[in-house]
Amino acid sequence: MKKFLNNLKNSKLSTIFILLILLFLYTIVCAFSYVNAVSTDISNSVFRLHVIANSDTVEDQSLKYKVRDSLLEYMNTICSSCSSKEEAINIVINEQENFKNVALSTIRNEGFNYDVNIKIGNFEFPTKDYGDISLPAGFYDALRIEIGEAKGQNWWCVMFPSLCFVDISSGIVPEESKENLHDSLSDEEFSIISNTSDFGIKFKFKLLEFFTNSGFMTAKN
Repeated sequence: MKKFLNNLKNSKLSTIFILLILLFLYTIVCAFSYVNAVSTDISNSVFRLHVIANSDTVEDQSLKYKVRDSLLEYMNTICSSCSSKEEAINIVINEQENFKNVALSTIRNEGFNYDVNIKIGNFEFPTKDYGDISLPAGFYDALRIEIGEAKGQNWWCVMFPSLCFVDISSGIVPEESKENLHDSLSDEEFSIISNTSDFGIKFKFKLLEFFTNSGFMTAKN
């Protein structure tokens, strides 16, 4: 009888252990599915600008910001009225040679002879704050401007919806930009990237970062 009870006890413990493992795996799968869906929706809603300096010298970093300012000024004249990400990308595709010329002109005016390489694609970005909006790390469609050897620190912003012109002094994103972003996301997804979110929403944001930084999220084909 004692042996039978021990076997029964061990059997129950084994069953509980297996159920706990299955529950853990199910939770992981559900969390990954949720994160993948939210990350995809956020990524599909924005188009980013990425400027990479030639090097990390003071001169090259200063040049990067001058190129950035010229690009933003030009960008504001052609993209300020965009109503969708697709429209912004189409404009950039048609204007990419002009973007290159704007960057080259600034570089030459500053006394440098670096070349400029322009790419439009899907690139990996770290977590980035834009005023009171935070975009999680992940892969995003972007216009990339590479100055010279492109071995220096990066600068990036969001071309659509326009988060490049955040009021630095107040750290506030224009309401119109928020509305454009919100229109492309669910209420919960928009809450996840808002810095005014509650603890539960912030935990979901951390989930996004965890899965991305762990290498589970990959670039789009």
